[in-house]
Amino acid sequence: MDMLFTEDQLALAETVRDYLAGTHGPEVLRRLDVDGNRDPAIWQGLVDMGLTGLLIPEDQGGLGMGLADAALIAVECGRACLAEPLVETAFVAVPWLVAQGRTPELAAILAGTAKPDLPHAINPWVADGTGAALTSVDPLRNLAAAPAERSDDPLLLNLGALMSAAQLVGLADAMLAQAVEYAKIRTQFGQPIGAFQGLKHQLASCAVAIEFAKPVLWRAAQAVADGVDSADVHVSHAKVAATDAAQLTSETAIQVHGAMGYTYEVDLHFWMKRSWALSGAWGSRAFHLRRVDAAVLGGSHPIGPEHTFA
Repeated sequence: MDMLFTEDQLALAETVRDYLAGTHGPEVLRRLDVDGNRDPAIWQGLVDMGLTGLLIPEDQGGLGMGLADAALIAVECGRACLAEPLVETAFVAVPWLVAQGRTPELAAILAGTAKPDLPHAINPWVADGTGAALTSVDPLRNLAAAPAERSDDPLLLNLGALMSAAQLVGLADAMLAQAVEYAKIRTQFGQPIGAFQGLKHQLASCAVAIEFAKPVLWRAAQAVADGVDSADVHVSHAKVAATDAAQLTSETAIQVHGAMGYTYEVDLHFWMKRSWALSGAWGSRAFHLRRVDAAVLGGSHPIGPEHTFA
């Protein structure tokens, strides 16, 4: 399998990264935290970029791109700690609706006027859904109590877990960058703390975990797109790898910032809390580990290079 992205794919991801960096920085997150979590102007900007139509087929007015492209953009949404529910709306709901043949609902999503609820049995809540409000560990994540009737569609579960994993990778990248920058300016014993070997090793371990999670994520995106029988195990592998990378990086970044790492005054806490929230979204780490164990130990996903690279 070719795991390399084209120049066009990478250019699109870079464009989204630059746009979000210019419109959705820490000062915006703090404003949203105070003023109600959502800003129609930010959402409209995402719509104007065409991101709500990224996965909508061309014959329905969209861009007709694939899940790998969406995963790349979801990473950038995580990197920016995007408050708006673009990922759930455009990258989870759209391919699920397309698979169900519910194409008449796509026009409103493309226009940015609809943000479908995605109630699934794995989640006791619905992100940005209608109904009774719930409290989230993430102050910028709006949750509603899930209705009694929820879907148990495995495709919806895989799409949600896949895109949560993509955001976790972006969140981890951002937290690592913040930790590295702080380590350059914080001095101790007359030199930047980043000069100490022990801290270098900790940050390097985070970088390795993140880089190891990325190809697993791309493989999962392609598996879901291709509808292969092993898609479940690839998605669960990606969710576990991304969760572990984000958790390790959040803990390390807190330590790098010292006692102030937990405080509201440090921007890091937005990314840290989002990573905690998404780690449990669309299946906990334990749930996804059980899916991997069941596939490997049960024989449906045999291990070894003769199978992996078949």
